[in-house]
Amino acid sequence: MGDVKYRANIRVERIRGPIRHVWLPAKDGHHTFGVHSDIAEHYGVSMEDFPPDATTIDWVIAAAAG
Repeated sequence: MGDVKYRANIRVERIRGPIRHVWLPAKDGHHTFGVHSDIAEHYGVSMEDFPPDATTIDWVIAAAAG
């Protein structure tokens, strides 16, 4: 195995419940992970307690599709 060419410097901070802030390379500030629609229902999360936002799986799928 050769030398490491790239190491992502990513920080994830759980805020409360399903809400997480994530800091990604080359971006100022954070992005938010949350839950919405069927995913919130699956996990028993009330949209009244947490505003809908993109989930971690939404980000993974977007990254794989891009």
